[in-house]
Amino acid sequence: MAKYHLYCTACGREIEDFGQWFAEGQKCSCGCQRAEARYFTDYGKLKDLCGKPAENLFHWFDFLPLNVRENVVTLGEGAVPFEEWQCLKDLAKEKYGIDCTPMVSRSDLSGGTGTFKDPAAALGASLFKEWGVRNFCAASTGNTATAFSRYCAESGVKFTIFVPNDVSPDTALTIMSHGQDLRVSQGNYGDAKKEAAAFSKETGTLMTAGNIDPIRVESKRTLVFEYLRQLGKMPDVYIQAVAGGTAPIALDKGVRELNAQGIDLRLPRVILAQQDTCDPMVQGWEKATAEGFPEGWEKNYPSVTPRTAISILSTGTPGMFPIVAPIVRKSGGSFVRVKEDELVELARWIYSNTDVLPGPAAMVCIAGFIKALEEGQIKNGDVVSINMGEGSARNTAFRKAVLG
Repeated sequence: MAKYHLYCTACGREIEDFGQWFAEGQKCSCGCQRAEARYFTDYGKLKDLCGKPAENLFHWFDFLPLNVRENVVTLGEGAVPFEEWQCLKDLAKEKYGIDCTPMVSRSDLSGGTGTFKDPAAALGASLFKEWGVRNFCAASTGNTATAFSRYCAESGVKFTIFVPNDVSPDTALTIMSHGQDLRVSQGNYGDAKKEAAAFSKETGTLMTAGNIDPIRVESKRTLVFEYLRQLGKMPDVYIQAVAGGTAPIALDKGVRELNAQGIDLRLPRVILAQQDTCDPMVQGWEKATAEGFPEGWEKNYPSVTPRTAISILSTGTPGMFPIVAPIVRKSGGSFVRVKEDELVELARWIYSNTDVLPGPAAMVCIAGFIKALEEGQIKNGDVVSINMGEGSARNTAFRKAVLG
């Protein structure tokens, strides 16, 4: 019996497996690039797996779209422990009168490259190995480029990556250190995406579908399993910085998947943060809120010219807003705006209280937690998942600014 099938989210067509998905150019015959996996595994196994320690993403092998364990490519990614940070708990209580439990997920503690994209890259490299894919390409503002360059190198896949002209020098050096083909666009991220698409078409190289890519969604939705394993329940609130938004898409998929198996879970209130120097999703949300969410509201969002120094959060045209924003609304969550010029000082405070120095995008997430407190979006008794992403190792300029 098959372990899983993929199903097109537009027309419902069944696609046998990733072998067929790759062979058809990673899209359905109807043209849709979004598919979801449905598994034939006994979901009763989840209880047993949740009761055991996990070393990496492939602890959940039975619930991942990979057929043969020998094809696993892992560097210890995923299964990141959730940390309760007392300083954030005290801040919420003392300044805002909110008694909540902030649980920080630090992807810098993960294996691989220490980014939240490592699980997707691990599953991708494993699937490429399983189906004989030798070439892959993508456009990225940084984290996808970094993670896939490392994992593709591990599985012998040539990875061609297109990045915008404002790419962090540290990110560029990391990609090149893995021997992959880095191509820096003369333009912004939108231009890099066009160049990647043209390269894919001209050479026949498989290209990631971005935030809706089933590789990324299927790997990321294991966060739901990690909540059950480590916390025994779903958090009440989920917070992250956002440029595209794979994680909210994946969380929604994971909850729907388990609900369909009779496992009663609720999607946490999703709160997504953007810095004021690149905040098109926040602007789209504010407009929709002011107008009472009229029909088609999710398709009405602006494009902005990024003024941010955080290259991995520099998406000026948020193509995922029509998918991500309805999930945020369904969850009872919101988008929040934080001030980029306050991140360094906040990082110093975090460092003085925890000895942890997050990267700038991670600080947008933590600032988003504080903003959500200010706006009354976090309530007494809430367990708050703060998915803060990367550390400062790959952004020496931010690190130097914080440490003086």
